[in-house]
Amino acid sequence: MNFLESIKMAVKTLAANKLRSSLTMLGIIIGNSSVIAMIGIGQGVQNYSLAQLESYGSNLLSVFAGSEEAEGVITEEPRLVLSDAEAIITQAPAVKKVAPQISTRQLIGSRNQSTQTNITGITPDFLFVRNATVVSGRFFNSSEQRQNALVVALGSVPARKLFGSDNPIGKEVQINNISFQVIGIMKTKGSFGGVNQDDVVYVPITTMATQIDGRQSAYGIPIDSIEVSAQNKQSIWAASFQITNLLTRRHGKKDISVVANKSFQDLVGQVTGALSLMLAAIASISLLVGGIGIMNIMLVSVTERTQEIGLRKAIGATQQAILTQFLIEAVILSVAGGLIGTGVGVGGTMIVAVLTPLKPSVSLPAIALAVGVSGSIGLIFGVVPARRAAQLDPIVALRSA
Repeated sequence: MNFLESIKMAVKTLAANKLRSSLTMLGIIIGNSSVIAMIGIGQGVQNYSLAQLESYGSNLLSVFAGSEEAEGVITEEPRLVLSDAEAIITQAPAVKKVAPQISTRQLIGSRNQSTQTNITGITPDFLFVRNATVVSGRFFNSSEQRQNALVVALGSVPARKLFGSDNPIGKEVQINNISFQVIGIMKTKGSFGGVNQDDVVYVPITTMATQIDGRQSAYGIPIDSIEVSAQNKQSIWAASFQITNLLTRRHGKKDISVVANKSFQDLVGQVTGALSLMLAAIASISLLVGGIGIMNIMLVSVTERTQEIGLRKAIGATQQAILTQFLIEAVILSVAGGLIGTGVGVGGTMIVAVLTPLKPSVSLPAIALAVGVSGSIGLIFGVVPARRAAQLDPIVALRSA
């Protein structure tokens, strides 16, 4: 028989035992669907995590008081002041925007409602640096910041707690027994790093320093941190270098730390990538079990078809022809199971995409690799039964009937 006839005969043989063939493929189906689903979900977790980091700010660096080289020992109070942020934007060419911050947690009230929330003093450039958006009303401007205006932009959490379904724009809230006018509502961003980004109230940083926090020092207005947006992704490390050198010169020593958001993105990518590989490796164990099942059933098939093998060899079939016949049957079982399992796995990832915020994705190379691996398993585990069939003595085989 030629190769095409061998395939036709293999299909007829497997079709004659539909239940057994289906059960044999089940292990491969489960294995392949598990591998595809784990790869897709792992990719979804990675994409979701990186998107969350990206939403925190594009090309973002954060400047904090205190040097990493100090090994946790600080001999005097570290300082980071508002004028440092102004120096960065004017003297660091790799920097596009800066957003100095002062934060505290206080009680905020309106009418008969009150809630504890984060009060953050910022500048108008915060919108750009942190990819923040106002969904209702507006954000305060540079003029209001210079005038220490008593205006606030509410995150979605305090807006809901204080005003429910009412429109807060134009109404007043009390912070530190001072009335502030609500001029904007921020777009919902969700949690990041265990911190709810929507449980916050934004005020001009100068208003925060003079009216709420009361911060002053000999160096200027003390701030908690400076968030910086580099010109582009390629200039992140240049911006970090320029900021470190600039503030070291201004302070007379290195008493600040610069942390790049890209470092977290790279770390998240590595961790989630390794996790995806680990999950796929665990899921692939079921492929191994499926391969053992194929070998077991093919060995049973050789025993059942001993007379057929003897008859074919008696009329001239070569060992190569018998070997090829049984290998083709094993490969058909594994490839068919692989294709069905791939469909089930892709369907599973689509369901996850609909029901969760994750956006799983499975690439064509991953699908091709999964099907190829399942076919290879059939070939590998089919060798032993095929060789046993090919090496049967025709006379002994005919007598065993």
